[in-house]
Amino acid sequence: MIDIASPLRLRLDSAALLHNWRWLAKAGGAEAGAAIKADGYGLGAREVMSHLAGAGCRFFFVANWVEAAALMPLPAGVSLSVLHGVGDADMIAARTLPVRPVLISVEQVARWRAAGEGRACDVMIDTGMNRLGVRVEEARGGALNGIMVETLLSHLASADEDSPQTERQLEAFAAIRDAIPARRYSLANSAGICLGSDYGFDLTRPGLALYGGVPRAEAEGHIRQVASPEARVLQMRVVPAGETVGYGATWTAPRDCPVAVANMGYADGYLRCHAGAGGATWQGHALPLIGRVSMDLIAFDASRAPGLAEGDWLTLDYDLPTTAARSGLSQYELLTGLGSRFERYWT
Repeated sequence: MIDIASPLRLRLDSAALLHNWRWLAKAGGAEAGAAIKADGYGLGAREVMSHLAGAGCRFFFVANWVEAAALMPLPAGVSLSVLHGVGDADMIAARTLPVRPVLISVEQVARWRAAGEGRACDVMIDTGMNRLGVRVEEARGGALNGIMVETLLSHLASADEDSPQTERQLEAFAAIRDAIPARRYSLANSAGICLGSDYGFDLTRPGLALYGGVPRAEAEGHIRQVASPEARVLQMRVVPAGETVGYGATWTAPRDCPVAVANMGYADGYLRCHAGAGGATWQGHALPLIGRVSMDLIAFDASRAPGLAEGDWLTLDYDLPTTAARSGLSQYELLTGLGSRFERYWT
C-alpha cells in the first residue's frame, strides 16, 4: 500500500485531555467518566479511551452499538455503556458485547426483562428534557421492577444557561434516587459539573469540556485546548493591488499582497461562516483568512509571515469558545464537524 501524507492534520494534546478530565473530576466532586460518542467528539474514540483509561477513568459512554463494537476489545477494568439503549435490532450485539445498554423507555425495559438473562443494565430517567428516558412516574409506578440497575442516569437540558429548569431537574433526580435502587447515580454533564458537587452524585459524564470546550464561565481558565487543526500550504502567490481572491470576489488586495492557499474547506468542517473572521498562525505570525471558504481551499493574507512557503503547515485559530462566538457555530459543531480527511496525531 502506498503511504500518502494528508495535507490536513489534527494535532491532539494528550496532556491537555488528561488535565481537563482531572479538573472535571475535582470540580464535580465525584468520579468522572467520559462521553466518547461521535468518535470521541471527532478526536478518535479508541485513542481517547486509551489515554483516559490509562489515567484511571473507568466509565465510558457511546451513542449506539456500532460505536460500541468499534471499541472492542475494551481495556481492562473499563465499563462501556450505550446511551441509546437497545432496540429489537440491537439484541444480538447487546447479548454478545461486554457493554451495558442505557434503557430509555418502558418498551426497552420490557425487552431487556424479557431477554431473561439477568444481566445488569443502566437506565435513563427523564427529569424534564423530554428527549430520552423513562418518565419519573413510570419509574415510581414499578416500570423498573425485576431488572438490575447498575447506573441510574438523567440528563440536564439547560445547564449551560442560568435556568430554573436545572434546579428542578436536580430535585427530581434526587427524589428518584431515593426511590429506585442502583449501584450508582449520574446526572451531570460538562456544564452540570460546573454547577458544583450537588450535581455530582456518584458519577459525572463530561463530554465537551474534556475536549477543550468551555460550557460555563466557571470553567474558564481551567480547561485547556486539546484539538488544533493544521493545513498545509498548497501554493504561495502574490495578488496585485486591486485584484480579488476567491468566489464572489469578496476580498480585494489593498496592495501587492502575498497570499497562502491551503488545503482545507467546508468539506472538512471549516464552514463558510468563518469568512471575514477566521485566521491561522505560522511560527507566531498571524494570517487573516481572506475571501470565501471553498469546498477544500482557503486563502490567507501572508503579509505578516515572511518566509512562509509551499509545504509549510498553518495552525488554524480554533480555540473553541472564541471560534464559536466568532463563527456562530456551537463548540460541539466545531469539534464533531472536523472531517475524515484530517490525519489525527497525538502529542
